[in-house]
Amino acid sequence: QLQLVESGGGLVQPGGSLRLSCAASGFTLDNYAIGWFRQAPGKVREGVSSITRGGNSMFTDSVKGRFTISRDNAKNTVYLQMNNLKPEDTAVYYCAARRGLGATLNDFSYNYWGQGTQVTVSS
Repeated sequence: QLQLVESGGGLVQPGGSLRLSCAASGFTLDNYAIGWFRQAPGKVREGVSSITRGGNSMFTDSVKGRFTISRDNAKNTVYLQMNNLKPEDTAVYYCAARRGLGATLNDFSYNYWGQGTQVTVSS
């Protein structure tokens, strides 16, 4: 069974950091481009970052310079390092996998989704 599992969420103060992990089971992540998305209460889901199979990445403007994305194919895991977190980063974060070659923040392009991990930024 193909499955993505996110972990690493939690409560952090503004300015703090978290590293989210997206682990795959039942398939090999290095055959897929991976995206991170988030959804805050009452808001539509938005794309945060995406990484291609080759390691090229893209970010939404609001997280550029604060978030990085990386992949460890040996561990079948993709990471989202989030630094200098702000209250507006509070959301449920999801990872997703797509068979296509390129990175994209369009959620309709993704084939498989995890169940999400909550990130709360608050003092």
